[in-house]
Amino acid sequence: MSDIGSLDSDVLRSLQAYLPPDAGTTHPHDTTATPPPPAQHSTSAGAPRKGLPFVTLTYAASLDSMIALAPGVRTTLSGPETKSMTHYLRLRHDAILVGANTAAVDDPGLNCRYPEATILDQPRPIIVDPNGRWKGIGKKAYRLAAEGEGKAPWVVTTSRTFEKKSRLHDIDGDYVIVDEQDSNGAIDWEGILRTLWVRGITSVMVEGGATVINSLLARPELVDAIIITIAPTFLGQGGVAVSPAPITAPDGEQRVNAAWLDQPLWKQLGSDAVLCARLRK
Repeated sequence: MSDIGSLDSDVLRSLQAYLPPDAGTTHPHDTTATPPPPAQHSTSAGAPRKGLPFVTLTYAASLDSMIALAPGVRTTLSGPETKSMTHYLRLRHDAILVGANTAAVDDPGLNCRYPEATILDQPRPIIVDPNGRWKGIGKKAYRLAAEGEGKAPWVVTTSRTFEKKSRLHDIDGDYVIVDEQDSNGAIDWEGILRTLWVRGITSVMVEGGATVINSLLARPELVDAIIITIAPTFLGQGGVAVSPAPITAPDGEQRVNAAWLDQPLWKQLGSDAVLCARLRK
């Protein structure tokens, strides 16, 4: 029996304004009779943002902004209600994206188990792996795809680490080659998102880990919505924190806030608090 239950209509209505535009119509698994208008997919100037998917940044954290007890330690924070919310959000996005470290350590299934979800409802797993760390064989996402319980993963990598012959192709998975780099030498997020858009991905749910989350918090122009589950616990010092890099004012002397959230909406689900918002551009 699945541990994922359906969300009530009040919760669905609250989430609707933060979902991708193509989720604005009533979904067959959605009991919301009259959903509000969907969020506008736009740039900070208000003009439509072309050539990029709708990006939702979502994760579970403790009260001290930790997502894991320590590096490499899988840590459960979401209660049953917010776990169901996560699977509902997966249902409403084309793809789920995680970094290679999260894929290797947490070994997530990256599929949707929301009640009545079919293989057609499954999001595409996307693993950002520029160094060729994630091999797939023996991993849950690979197994679920082979068993028909999820879509086959796409691995975002570079030409340098691309493997032409891979067991990933046996399950109709693929490699997504992105060679654009940011100023720090990492794969450029805009390059990743534009490439996914060209491949037909119109909405991406970014789930982690900390490196991925922190880097996207520093690129608010690429993020359309943020949904954070806050568990009623402190993990303590030494944990893995969501905390973007510090930034300074234009004068280069004074530090300023690294990120602001606009249009915040708070919702309690079970013992957890859920914060839905938009990153200030």
